Amino acid sequence: QVQLVESGGGLVQPGGSLRLSCAASVSIFGYAVGWYRQAPGKQRELVAGITSRGSTNYAVSVKGRFTISRDNAKNTVYLQMNSLKPEDAAVYYCNLPRGPYDYWGQGTQVTVSS
Repeated sequence: QVQLVESGGGLVQPGGSLRLSCAASVSIFGYAVGWYRQAPGKQRELVAGITSRGSTNYAVSVKGRFTISRDNAKNTVYLQMNSLKPEDAAVYYCNLPRGPYDYWGQGTQVTVSS
């Protein structure tokens, strides 16, 4: 059974930073991984993605502030979030499309408030 466990969320002041982690119970080698977020009353949206080869893509709203990276040896994907804004507040989810299945973690809450 594939499990994705997100961690690193919390309360941060505007302008602050957080680093999210997504640890997979299986190898992520050869697979793309994405970070999504969902704020109350809004649809889940893609924040950042990283391909198996390390190419990255970002939502316009976070480009230049967030960085996605991966460590295949640890089966972990990271999301470094800098210069956080109140509008970044959401539950952040890790997504691993693997074969015919689409796996999601339970999410980690990010709150940006002074």
